[in-house]
Amino acid sequence: MIERVVLATANVGKVREFEDLFQDSRIIKTFISLKNLGNPPEVIEDGNTFRENALKKARGISAYSGEVSLADDSGLQVEVLNGRPGIYSSRYSGEDATDESNIEKLLGELKDKLNRNARFVCYLALVYPTGEEIVVSGACDGVILHEPRGKGGFGYDPVFYLSHIGKTMAEMSYRQKNEISHRSHAVYSLIDELRKKF
Repeated sequence: MIERVVLATANVGKVREFEDLFQDSRIIKTFISLKNLGNPPEVIEDGNTFRENALKKARGISAYSGEVSLADDSGLQVEVLNGRPGIYSSRYSGEDATDESNIEKLLGELKDKLNRNARFVCYLALVYPTGEEIVVSGACDGVILHEPRGKGGFGYDPVFYLSHIGKTMAEMSYRQKNEISHRSHAVYSLIDELRKKF
């Protein structure tokens, strides 16, 4: 078991999500966020891929803290848009982007498109102070609706529809989303990798 892992985020909600996903595995005892580190350096996400950005964040925070660090980078890839918004998902409509403005831009670009296939992608990078690194990924396939549905979730969840469930991500319960999301698939892959070590 790893006693403590620094999550490369200041988002308390994301910390809770990771705690819930790892809860039954007994692989990681405690997660802390960047808020517990005082004044960590800001890691600029200037990589060309989700993998590069996740690794850069995890390496930077592990080097600063001297502890095992876990970072994720995730986003939405739309088939007909050649994978956009991709690594720019959170700031797709500009530097001052909101979830609503990002969705508005996306729906505008898809207005006349018949192919609305999309995929949520998540890369996780776990970096040890020794330099050892583990990188895994997960994905969740769906389609983009013509208008938002549901009040839960965040980001593109209200327009990301899973036909086999009959709901958008924003219409699912927190637990249901955690069972099928791209992040949960990545976490399960990471747990499998870590179990080989213990």
